[in-house]
Amino acid sequence: MEHLKSLREHIARLETIGEIQTIDHEVDWQLEIGAVIRRSYDLRAPAPLFTNISGYQGTGFRVLGAPGALSAPEHQLARITMALGLPADASGQELMEALVAAREKPGIPPVEVDRADAPCKQNIMLGDDIDLLKFPTPWIHGNDGGRYIQTWGLNIARTPDGSWTSWSVNRMMIHDRNSLACMFASVQHLGVVHTAWTEIGKPMPIVLALGVEPGLPFVGGMPLPDHVSESDFIGAYFGEGIEVVRAETVDLMVPATAEIVVEGYISLDETVMEGPMNEFPGYNATASSPKHLFKVTAITYRDNAILPVVAAGPPVEEDHTCTATMHGAELLYQLRQAGLPITSAWHTPEAAMHWLTLSVRQDWHETLGISSAELVKQIADVAFTGKASVNAPKILLVEDDVDITNVNEVVWAFATRSHPDAERGEFHFPHRLSDDLPVYLDEEEKHTYMAGKVIYNCLLADLYPDGKRPVKGSFENGWPTDIQERVLANWRNYGYR
Repeated sequence: MEHLKSLREHIARLETIGEIQTIDHEVDWQLEIGAVIRRSYDLRAPAPLFTNISGYQGTGFRVLGAPGALSAPEHQLARITMALGLPADASGQELMEALVAAREKPGIPPVEVDRADAPCKQNIMLGDDIDLLKFPTPWIHGNDGGRYIQTWGLNIARTPDGSWTSWSVNRMMIHDRNSLACMFASVQHLGVVHTAWTEIGKPMPIVLALGVEPGLPFVGGMPLPDHVSESDFIGAYFGEGIEVVRAETVDLMVPATAEIVVEGYISLDETVMEGPMNEFPGYNATASSPKHLFKVTAITYRDNAILPVVAAGPPVEEDHTCTATMHGAELLYQLRQAGLPITSAWHTPEAAMHWLTLSVRQDWHETLGISSAELVKQIADVAFTGKASVNAPKILLVEDDVDITNVNEVVWAFATRSHPDAERGEFHFPHRLSDDLPVYLDEEEKHTYMAGKVIYNCLLADLYPDGKRPVKGSFENGWPTDIQERVLANWRNYGYR
């Protein structure tokens, strides 16, 4: 496993496989950068690296778009798998297994390095010198409420007693030169930590770290249990502690190779207007409203700093690759810990975190001796409980003859195996923990973070207990091995390329 310790190392590795498109042509931070990023998602083109931004020429600042998006067909998960230390062509299921394996290891805490060895300290703004507008933060979507500087970074906060440090990803919009508007809910980890500070009547110290080493935004999007520090988990994943350095004005540690670090406090009682912003369901569905005020006390940054930017919206973008992947991995871990025969889990990226597919061992009925309805209920008891369940409103349950990372196979299995009735095909679970962003929710569901969920049963084993289950008529199953090998060997001879 290769541990890339800076965003710049990651960019260099991506360049070797053609996954970075350096754009030296002048682009405008006002909407043009966002539109290019959106277009790159739609075409699954290389990640755009903008070097010539209107109004920021000569500063050396750059913007990296689509840092964790899908890539070309031959290595479509490369930006994700390489960020997490795996080869460019690693499969989704290999990625899930690596993440689950790390969940079973003891955490490894970060390692503090000297300030002189921390690139994030190359430049420091304090007092009247603080200016968030110094950086080429794009106005991403035409209907956004402002310039969103935090779309792919880490929010770092610690409980007042010092027992738990949370690393998370929540959007933040520039309010003025020295303050940000922050959107986070009380049920999210950042909200839980914030509540602890509010209860003792003190503003919460916070750091926003942008352009961190490539694996960190992924762990920031992972729904680990309360009081489990993401920094320690990613240390266990890579087998070594993440390098951190002390912040300038708050008592927090920050990733040493971060491109930009914004320090400050969340005000106890001040709010500012934030939003709207295009979000992961694919709609501009969140109205402008008062949000938490982040008062900036320091900014540190690297020479020629790179700001990573996500243009959230319809699939597939980083919400659907990062957050969805990490939520699926945590649920897979929890389901296996519960003793259930789950072989893999995958949030179909094209479904915008609204579909989670679970695969079950094909011998589940013989081994467990229960019906699919009973298995569904056991899965629901785990999958619809806790933070990891927030973004799984619809679960598809299939046997593992289906490649759940292949959207074509998932659609085929759902269409042909799930009975369209409420007795066997659909199992509904009302009033379960939910995100508030799905556009189908009513106002009460959005306010309470509680909504109905469903499991679609696409299992066949208990319908065909005597070994007469339908066999998938695929290339692998439908022809003898010698014929398969002959066809593959002669493919170019047939005239195909």
